[in-house]
Amino acid sequence: MEDRTALRDMVENWAVWRDSGQWDKLLTLWHEDSVMSATWQQSSGADFVAGSRAAWTRGVDVQHFLGGTNIELAGDRAVIQTKMTIGQRSVVHDVLVDVTCEGRFYDCCERRAGRWGIVWRQPIYERDRMDPVAPDATLTLDQALLDRFPVGYRHLGYLQTQAGMTVKRDMPGRTGPEIERLYARGAAWLAGRPGHPADPAYLDD
Repeated sequence: MEDRTALRDMVENWAVWRDSGQWDKLLTLWHEDSVMSATWQQSSGADFVAGSRAAWTRGVDVQHFLGGTNIELAGDRAVIQTKMTIGQRSVVHDVLVDVTCEGRFYDCCERRAGRWGIVWRQPIYERDRMDPVAPDATLTLDQALLDRFPVGYRHLGYLQTQAGMTVKRDMPGRTGPEIERLYARGAAWLAGRPGHPADPAYLDD
């Protein structure tokens, strides 16, 4: 129970510290070799924090809301799945909009020198929508651009592309080969497989 409490605190602190701009505290949740795989940036945990801080300074408005958490423990390793919602507000085609994206955080974690930390965070994007903030606003999207992105984050990808970000197009969703590969990596991580779970060659023999 002590480990589970520490892991749940880590996940909850991530959302609070990220969304309130407490960058030094956010850095403490990652191990040195950590990887964050988001739509807009795939990098080390430290570089993700730096990128989030820079975006915050530019006025990028993102919030994270958490739901239930499932924790699988195997000695000094853990896989955590947490229901989450990403909310981003921005201007799209001169209209202020909110994008709401529902999914899960999938975290491969490890205890090192007595401290739990994130080794790899891979969000799972399950469904999203875009709504004008003003109820009487009219918004028309470019269908060809919208269709470039998987169904789980097509509106989020659209907004982020309009904001000048380069959006990765093969992130895991509710079903499909990407989510199956992610689950296989998590199972191998819990079974003690050496290497980094985010390494493309992690499951290669």
